[in-house]
Amino acid sequence: MATSAFMKPLNISADLAVVVGKGPMPRSEVVKKLWVYIKKNNLQDPKAKRNIVADESLKKVFGGKALVDMFEMTKLVSKHLS
Repeated sequence: MATSAFMKPLNISADLAVVVGKGPMPRSEVVKKLWVYIKKNNLQDPKAKRNIVADESLKKVFGGKALVDMFEMTKLVSKHLS
């Protein structure tokens, strides 16, 4: 049975591995672990839950940005997967 592209294990950049752990892992797993990290470190903006306030580790993943929304996060994380 062919697996969907979404389930295919991908290599993870060193910066992203700091946050989600070493790969390879599917994109869905990366996103899940990212949310675990965000919630554990209380990085959601309390006034606007869609926004993630990056700590030093996430800034490296987010291209230096201190604040990104959920949709932008997915796009920025893609650059760290291959």
